[in-house]
Amino acid sequence: MARARKSLTRGYRPVAKIVLDLHDIFNRGVAIDAELNRVIDEAVRKRVTLVEIIPGKGSGQLKKRVLRFLAQPEIKRLYHRLEKDDKNFGRIFVHFRF
Repeated sequence: MARARKSLTRGYRPVAKIVLDLHDIFNRGVAIDAELNRVIDEAVRKRVTLVEIIPGKGSGQLKKRVLRFLAQPEIKRLYHRLEKDDKNFGRIFVHFRF
């Protein structure tokens, strides 16, 4: 029993997730960029594998802004892949690989 437990914990890495909800700052462009930078930096620093960004549904302008931010070359090199939630238009997942 102890041996099985040890083998499970050796390769086990818990999935950590950071969630950024942009509903409160949707109309403050500088604050949006600052929060996006902060979350990406925190994910890299803490080696978090998943960041969930919630721009909300709305007209889609905030989501476009977030996607443009994530497409910048200096930001794009930090994450592994980007996933737009197909079930919920108002969520974006940023996956990191360390």
